[in-house]
Amino acid sequence: MKYVTVFGLIFVAAFAPAFGQDAIPEDDGKLRIICFGAHPDDAEYKSGGTAALWAKQGHHVKLVSVTNGDIGHWQMAGGELAKRRTAESAEVAKRLGVTSQVLDIHDGELLPTLENRRTIVRLIRQWNADIVIAHRPWDYHPDHRYTGVLVQDAAFMVTVPFFCPDVEPLKKNPVFLYSSDRFQKPYPFEPDIAVAVDDVFDQKVKALTALESQTFEGGALSSAEQAAKSPPASQPELREAWLKERWVKRQGNEAKQFRSALVRWYGEEKGQAVKYAEAFEICEYGRQPSTAEIRELFPFFPAETE
Repeated sequence: MKYVTVFGLIFVAAFAPAFGQDAIPEDDGKLRIICFGAHPDDAEYKSGGTAALWAKQGHHVKLVSVTNGDIGHWQMAGGELAKRRTAESAEVAKRLGVTSQVLDIHDGELLPTLENRRTIVRLIRQWNADIVIAHRPWDYHPDHRYTGVLVQDAAFMVTVPFFCPDVEPLKKNPVFLYSSDRFQKPYPFEPDIAVAVDDVFDQKVKALTALESQTFEGGALSSAEQAAKSPPASQPELREAWLKERWVKRQGNEAKQFRSALVRWYGEEKGQAVKYAEAFEICEYGRQPSTAEIRELFPFFPAETE
């Protein structure tokens, strides 16, 4: 517990307990990206490919699960599952070349409380983020919705000096992005940015094979019969091929759906050739980047479109 004195008052840094918290990297001039997902698979699914691209260029990416996923399985639950999913998330991060953290908040019980807002603000400040990614606050799952709300609520507060004064406020506001979804109301996802992940697609699939409780056993709404449809753990090559087939469709659909955004950022020829993509929408809160700034934040984009 850290104590900070401000104007004669003592403030206590009451951090939410967390699993898998890694050291903050030194300031080396590289980009710093923090991706929030509601559960220990969401950020990995939505941003894993783009995270790997940043990491390959030496930039610092952190994947944060805001809940511990302790009811996200049809057969097991509680602390045993939370530890298992935290370990799975950490292995995915290792394979992507990034870092991860899982907050010890019960799955299905996340609320947009003041204390949770403070936790999110502290995490963004500690990472000194240039980019923050999260769910949109319109989603089928309450944990997804409230993760989006909490990150939205942090978008201004990360720069306010006397909110969470135990952690130094950011000197510049990050760019806040939403990851893609299929929901239409109050308005559909708008692909301001689309990233070609062809070069890291196989790496992402291989990384996601570590999420065994979700990818092969099926998560909270599965069953023994459904889990039996995936190849057994004794056949890892078949498992990877089985999972790749599903992600070819999923990531391929993203490329088809957001083709115009890919053409905008990669040019006509390259944009039309992209097979697999991840897409993001710029949140109206936080810094509003110019086209040139977006290319700096996504340095794997070509400098100019053809």
